[in-house]
Amino acid sequence: MLTQLFNDFFESEKTGGIVLLLCTVASLMLANSPWQESYVGFWKTDMSGHHLDHWVNDGLMAIFFFMVGLELVREVYIGELSKLKNAALPMVGALGGMLVPAGIFLLFNYGTSTQSGAGIPMATDIAFAVGILSLLGNRVPASLKIFLMALAVIDDLGAILTIAIFYSTGISWLNLGIALGIFLLLGIINQLKIKNLIPYIIGGITMWYFMLHSGIHATIAGILLALVIPFGNGDKKSAAYTLQHVLHKPVAFIILPIFALANTAIIFESSTLSYLLDQNSLGIFTGLVIGKPMGIFLFTLLAVSIGICTKPADLGWKHIFGVGMLAGIGFTMSIFITLLAFDAPQTIDVSKIAIMVSSLVAAVGGLIWLRISLQNIQPAE
Repeated sequence: MLTQLFNDFFESEKTGGIVLLLCTVASLMLANSPWQESYVGFWKTDMSGHHLDHWVNDGLMAIFFFMVGLELVREVYIGELSKLKNAALPMVGALGGMLVPAGIFLLFNYGTSTQSGAGIPMATDIAFAVGILSLLGNRVPASLKIFLMALAVIDDLGAILTIAIFYSTGISWLNLGIALGIFLLLGIINQLKIKNLIPYIIGGITMWYFMLHSGIHATIAGILLALVIPFGNGDKKSAAYTLQHVLHKPVAFIILPIFALANTAIIFESSTLSYLLDQNSLGIFTGLVIGKPMGIFLFTLLAVSIGICTKPADLGWKHIFGVGMLAGIGFTMSIFITLLAFDAPQTIDVSKIAIMVSSLVAAVGGLIWLRISLQNIQPAE
């Protein structure tokens, strides 16, 4: 039986995926229209020494990561990841869905100037993946929904760790130390059973500021803050539940759409499109479209075969492969990692286009595959 919070989450992510798609199409059209200069220039508006898109990526996205952190905490305490037996299958799948795509990308790019993009095909976009799965209606078994959500949440954790470990440069140990000191202080406040959210919010903003100037990406502060928010028993009166409930719609319908608008303002030029068959683009495409389903399928098959984990009775291997195809929809997290991996504007733009093309192929392929494999399943009441 799916919980109400899970159903609410699934529904908000489904609609959020549609909004993301519309914003992406609108942004691409505006960036290649007569209003091109003013639209692209808008995102490069200077605000306190940084471009507007920089504040979106380092500021608003910290709130997105904060929400991801709250979801991770809930899953670990009382959700699908609270029991090792339930968590094992998506954990193994997520591991394969990160390692294999990264390995495939490196086959194309190792030793080149773009090898730092190995993290790009490791990510899964929850909103888009859930949005596509929802198109299949009530034929989708509950276990398949749960597997995809758990897989994507663990995938997000992997992306967060990847960002923290591999995409942090020029570390200022003083600022990092202050940020971690604030995190420790908030942890103590949590242990003292202080439930008032004001000290956590003030501490979180301050931690974000010092993390921003530490060399560790500022969005990590969002994850750390989520770890110290009072969880209690996770009921509707808990601070963690309240924040998660309050943030769901703003993140799905404001923050992620703004991120999409700011980061898909790509001007299509013949020189840019000619790079879509270079090593970097091929690494992204094959990593997301081939590496994701192959990694998820093979790792889970091996784990079940040797008894590390069990597979739900109503979840077939063809369904797992189909979910693996949907996991190849990278978009939000893949674009985010692209911004950290590369400095050259042309490489960033080409990578974004490769991500969008790959995500489209993964979405259409996954939808067709699952529609065929689920056709004999009776719709749920």
